[in-house]
Amino acid sequence: MKTICIDFDGVLHSYTSGWQGEGVANDPPVPGAIEWLRDMIRNPDFEPVIYSSRSKHLSGVQCMQGWLVLHGLSADDLAQLQFPTQKPAAWLTVDDRAICFDGNFPTLTTMQEFKPWNKR
Repeated sequence: MKTICIDFDGVLHSYTSGWQGEGVANDPPVPGAIEWLRDMIRNPDFEPVIYSSRSKHLSGVQCMQGWLVLHGLSADDLAQLQFPTQKPAAWLTVDDRAICFDGNFPTLTTMQEFKPWNKR
């Protein structure tokens, strides 16, 4: 199986209120997030894992798990997910705060002016 490393804030959790602490996630899902995650979990080719800055704290992992269930993920689907405490080696990473490297290094200006998808 191919590991898909999925960021929580800004990818699944809409994160419109910004950082409130590792144990607080009060915003709704990004449209389509729960359905997409459910498809990833049920696809035999992929092993989705959720990694976040919240992941190093037990309260952060519990927050993400509770939020996912609150927003429609079943307990069976949740049991299939991993929440590693360190960023795992992954075949693919889905993150709202990344620049896809295409062989050309981003300029300093590109990095300084970077905005995630929901701030553009």
